[in-house]
Amino acid sequence: METTVSVFDAVGGAETFRRLVDAFYRRVEQDARIRHLFPPDLEPGKEHQALFLMQYFGGPTFYTDQRGHPRLRMRHFPYAIGQVERDAWVGDMLEAIDEVGIAEPMRAKMRQYFEMAGTAMMNR
Repeated sequence: METTVSVFDAVGGAETFRRLVDAFYRRVEQDARIRHLFPPDLEPGKEHQALFLMQYFGGPTFYTDQRGHPRLRMRHFPYAIGQVERDAWVGDMLEAIDEVGIAEPMRAKMRQYFEMAGTAMMNR
């Protein structure tokens, strides 16, 4: 019987996802293309994103337990997200994946998700 290991477990669990989110938000802080889309205090968003990504990639359901269904499109709709913003967000996230050192094949799975999710959030 073959057991499937989640992306969450394969990349090192919560610690890796927290490092990923930290690396991403360091880029957001410096990225004039999207910094204005984020609140001045980035800490609450960092926590929400870390919990969401952990859950999405097979970790604990803390995000849903605390915040309910993710409703990503609804939560992002108030922000003008066009091609420039999508590309900036995705690019910053893909660079963060590389900085954290997530190896294949999980790197490709995560990159595929972020490319898809970035496009799905476009509303302009």
